[in-house]
Amino acid sequence: MNKIKSILLNLLAVIAFTACTSDFEETNSDPNRIEEISPATLLNPIIYSLASHNAGRANAITFDLMQVSLPYPSVSGGLHRYDVSMGIGNSSWNNYYRWLKNIKEMQTAAITNEDVNYQAIALTLNAMVYANLTDLFGPVPMTEAVMAEEGILYPEFDTQEEIYTKILADLETANSLYDTSRDMVYLEDILFQNDVTRWQKFTNSLHMRLLLRISNRQPDSFQQLANMVNSPEVYPVFESTEESAILQVTGVEPNVSPWGRPQDFRLSVKIASFFIDNLNNWEDPRRPIIATTASETDENQNTINIGYKGIPSAYDGPESQFTYNASTFNIEQVTNPMQIFILTYAEVEFIKAELAQRGYINEDAKIHYQNGVIAAMEQLEVEAIPANYFENPEAAYNGSLERIMLQKYYALYFTDYQQWFEYRRTGYPELPTTEAMFNEAVIPSRLYYPTDLAIENPEGYAQGVELLGGNDDINTKVWWDN
Repeated sequence: MNKIKSILLNLLAVIAFTACTSDFEETNSDPNRIEEISPATLLNPIIYSLASHNAGRANAITFDLMQVSLPYPSVSGGLHRYDVSMGIGNSSWNNYYRWLKNIKEMQTAAITNEDVNYQAIALTLNAMVYANLTDLFGPVPMTEAVMAEEGILYPEFDTQEEIYTKILADLETANSLYDTSRDMVYLEDILFQNDVTRWQKFTNSLHMRLLLRISNRQPDSFQQLANMVNSPEVYPVFESTEESAILQVTGVEPNVSPWGRPQDFRLSVKIASFFIDNLNNWEDPRRPIIATTASETDENQNTINIGYKGIPSAYDGPESQFTYNASTFNIEQVTNPMQIFILTYAEVEFIKAELAQRGYINEDAKIHYQNGVIAAMEQLEVEAIPANYFENPEAAYNGSLERIMLQKYYALYFTDYQQWFEYRRTGYPELPTTEAMFNEAVIPSRLYYPTDLAIENPEGYAQGVELLGGNDDINTKVWWDN
């Protein structure tokens, strides 16, 4: 009887989900009673929507701040010059809280169905989203957030320390909940195809990312990380690129590229000199995957290929100073089918490299560094990794944290806001500055709160500003910031 009931529930969930698959967003906006049947119903829409939003923010915000690319032409202003608009964080604030509500509903359904694996997944996704929220803004609502149905329309703000304490505890709980002997019996998820082991590794890999994030504020995080690395049977993490949290966008509705017009990805955009120059110094095989080649016109009006060449971020002066057509993005990166990076094996290896470099684990930092570099190439599907890559002194491990973080910067390419977060934690990589930069050429430490927050939740907004020290400013450092 139980088996028949399980089959019927699965069938109902499949029918209900299939009816909505013309658009993942439609599934979210009108879930009806589906989540009461299966804790998996909202999982695929949550994964897809978070991943696609984060990919868009990487392109729109992180790339400009971290000198990956820049709008061109751009005579003055612009985010690449640290000219930060008041409403730049609105999209992430609204989308993250929207999906936190659905994650909460998913968790409730998992508890109702007594499904520990889906409970663990909900806790993991919740931690990932709250981490991004608090790392973007500082204090944000958590304890009273997404509780409109309980009558809380104006939630109080939590400190970043409180948020991190909660989500790190949740990740610990999630790890203990997973039951790898128990199948995920509902719809196949689009991230790990119901592989419980990979979900657990994702949870612990995220746990490592977030412990490292707060290590400046809580140095015992390094020891906690070391304990995790030294106990792989308790805390399994990603061990290969194949296990990584990389969403494979198939191009089959509704799992399609966030760029409905892929040509917009590189419209009026050039690769920044800092980003491409390092790859040139390393003779890196990732160049043709990421960028197009530059060209110039000779005296006979012939177009000459000049290799990979960018435009200096935050350049000063007119565009006429650049007499070449600089490299831009390879459009295939956002053309169906494509990949969206959420958290990869490469990042895990760079975390281990840092732990070894700092002396917290008795392992070879050079090996983890090289593993991270190779994995970063693998995740971009480099076909042939040069055997002599690390013979280049510019690419070889030199024992420094700076070298680790420079290559980690490339491993975090196109991973939501992570390049920027890690720069704020470590100060690496060292980014060039120009006279045309705003904000005294200092990279922002946070985004402004959403522009309508002071109207919609004035008491909460005032509380958040007070927790920041009295000023909603882009230079106010968040709790863990270096």
